[in-house]
Amino acid sequence: MAREQGRKLIAQNRKARHDYSIEDVFEAGMVLTGTEVKSLRAGRATLTDGYASVDDGEIWMRGVHIPEYDLGTWTNHEPRRARKLLLKKDEIRRIMKATKESGLTLIPLSMYFNDGYAKVEIALARGRKSYDKRHAIAERESKREASKAIGRASKGLRD
Repeated sequence: MAREQGRKLIAQNRKARHDYSIEDVFEAGMVLTGTEVKSLRAGRATLTDGYASVDDGEIWMRGVHIPEYDLGTWTNHEPRRARKLLLKKDEIRRIMKATKESGLTLIPLSMYFNDGYAKVEIALARGRKSYDKRHAIAERESKREASKAIGRASKGLRD
C-alpha cells in the first residue's frame, strides 16, 4: 500500500483560540496504540477538554477523547487515557520554563496526520478574561468592516 502524503485533519479545537491568547505553537508526535490509530483514521477524536502537562521532564496530553475502535477486541484502548507527546529536548525545556514561570498552559489546537504520522499541534496559551474576549471580537469585526470598505472603494462602489 502506498504511503499517505500531505496533511489530513482529524480534529480541531476551535474554542481554544477564543478562550486563550496563543503565545507559541509546537508540533508533537503522539505515542498511540493500534486501535487508537484506527479510530483516528476514521476521523473520530475530541480535543475540547484536552490539555497537556509536564511530568518528570516528559509532556503528557490528558483529557483528549479518542473513542474505542468499533471493530476492536479485548485489546481496545481506554478513550481518555494520558498520551505521551514526542518533542525535542530543547522544546520540552522551553515549555517547562514557560509553564513554571509565566503561568502559561498547554492546550491542543488540532490533531492531524502528516505524511501518515499522527501529530498534534499544542500551544502555550494564556487564558483570556471575558472582557478580553469581547475586545478581540470587536477588533475582529472592525477589521472585517474595514476590509469590506476598502474592497468596495477599490471597485468604485459607494454605500
